[in-house]
Amino acid sequence: QRMRYEAADFEFKYGYSIPPAVLAKRMADIAQVNTQSASMRPLAVVLMIVGIDDVKGPQVLKVDPAGHYLPFKGTASGSKEQEATNFLEKRVDNIPEYSFDETVRTAIVCLGSVLGSDFRGSEIEVAAVTGKDGKFRSLTEEEIEDHLNAIADDADS
Repeated sequence: QRMRYEAADFEFKYGYSIPPAVLAKRMADIAQVNTQSASMRPLAVVLMIVGIDDVKGPQVLKVDPAGHYLPFKGTASGSKEQEATNFLEKRVDNIPEYSFDETVRTAIVCLGSVLGSDFRGSEIEVAAVTGKDGKFRSLTEEEIEDHLNAIADDADS
């Protein structure tokens, strides 16, 4: 709710949508205030912001409770964060050149390799921010199933 307020306030003041990096900095500044008192600090909370900047294009930023924020080409969060990060680091040089389909398949393969299991289209959810307008959309079960089939075909060849 606070992020929505900050984004709306920025747009009201300046007349254009808040860039993702500016929103991340603002949220990091707010989170950092909580580190000044031991009883207020939220533990194990990480905020990931995905958006489209008019100048820099697509951006992924991660904000931690200490008030740090960093841009990433691909990142993960959660219990197997380190394994997923290692997986993505091996592919980081190629990520900017990936098509939409390659990006989605890389994310699904990363999830599968970290968890050590195969999925069906109904077992996972995939969403993406696409286009210059930053449209957020969830993929349908059929689209996910198509990607899973393509991954299986690539593994066979």
